[in-house]
Parts: sequence; C-alpha cells; structure tokens
Amino acid sequence: MAALRVLLSCVRGPLRPPVRCPAWRPFASGANFEYIIAEKRGKNNTVGLIQLNRPKALNALCDGLIDELNQALKTFEEDPAVGAIVLTGGDKAFAAGADIKEMQNLSFQDCYSSKFLKHWDHLTQVKKPVIAAVNGYAFGGGCELAMMCDIIYAGEKAQFAQPEILIGTIPGAGGTQRLTRAVGKSLAMEMVLTGDRISAQDAKQAAFEMTLTEGSKLEKKLFYSTFATDDRKEGMTAFVEKRKANFKDQ
Repeated sequence: MAALRVLLSCVRGPLRPPVRCPAWRPFASGANFEYIIAEKRGKNNTVGLIQLNRPKALNALCDGLIDELNQALKTFEEDPAVGAIVLTGGDKAFAAGADIKEMQNLSFQDCYSSKFLKHWDHLTQVKKPVIAAVNGYAFGGGCELAMMCDIIYAGEKAQFAQPEILIGTIPGAGGTQRLTRAVGKSLAMEMVLTGDRISAQDAKQAAFEMTLTEGSKLEKKLFYSTFATDDRKEGMTAFVEKRKANFKDQ
C-alpha cells in the first residue's frame, strides 16, 4: 500500500531527463540500457519506474526495447523493496506501435517457427501491480502493451488505436482479446476493422466470450497467417517507405 500511496505523485510529476538514477545501481553493473530508463521513485524507493526511451521513433517497440523491458520488470519483481511498477513513455507518445521495420520482411514460417512476439507476454506474468501511465499515442503494440498492465492511468491527450488493418495485418499481442474486454465488442471491432483511434473517455466496460488464454493463442495464429499474404507485405513496405499502400486483396 505504501507503494500505491506514492504512485500518483510519480505519475503526475514531470519525468526526469534520460540519465541514470544513483538509486538504480544494480542495473548499472548488469545492463547498459539503450531503449528504456529504469529507476526507483517514492519516499522509500517503493515504486519501480520504467520509461520507454526511443523519442525519435515515438517509442516504437523494437526487440531490443522489449528485452530491456523484460529485464527491468524481472529485477523490480525480485526487489522486495518495490511494491508496484509504473510503465510510461513520453508526452507525445506512450508507444506508437511495434517496430514495423523489424517485421517487414518476415514470412509466415518465420513468425510461426520463432513464436514471434512471444517474449511480449512476460509483462502479463509479473506478480506485482504494473500501472501504465499513458499520454499521447498508444497505437498498435503500444495499445496492447498498455492493456497488458493491471491499471491504466490515461492523460487528457492519450489516444488509443489498433491500426494494424492499415498495413494489411491484425493485432498480434493481445489486441483483439484485451481490447474487447476494455471497450466492448462493438467498439473493439470498429477499432480493429477501421484503425480508428479513441480517447480515454471513450472506453467502456465489456463482457467475455472466450478465455483470454484461448483467445490470445487464436489471435497469434491469425496474426501469423497474415504474413502469408501479399497485402501484409505491401502494407508494411508502404509504411516503411512512407507512401500509400496499394492493396490488391491478395
């Protein structure tokens, strides 16, 4: 409870510049983070703060970032002094999505054999409360990452979207499953099928039709299957090349 009492002050206060915090020396000797900032906050260092730190890429979630995030989560979880963990980004973007350049040239076989995105699931297994402090864009993988957390604190400028349809694919890290539970089936289908964004105020309560575990397994299989289509390849290539996609329903 002590960690939760200092939580709001951590969320509302300005984020520190990207420098290492002296209180976080265990990380300094075990890792040299490139994509995140991890430190303890609060009067008694009871809150673990993880800030996504790829501002030029709007915190796009590359493999390296997810690996570092998992390492920070593991260390905070094993630290008895830490009672809760806060995951945040920047003012402009929590995370604007997965790193499309990394998946652009993958095939269906690449995804299936490597269990693509499997390492994203570590966040859902953390036993301590994980709170997402979201401002700005939480799109695609960023929206999915926020929904993996136990609680979402959304700022007035927060916007959520699952725009994968615009690059010829579907959400692959829990989006079709957790989004339904967060905003309801109707709005979730609208968001996934159109790529439209919503504000925090638009969120609604929803019911379950399938267990989360079963739904997530099915979602990943369907996500992998899109990598066998020409339109998925064209969509991601167009995104990387900053042009309009020429879909042919293939």
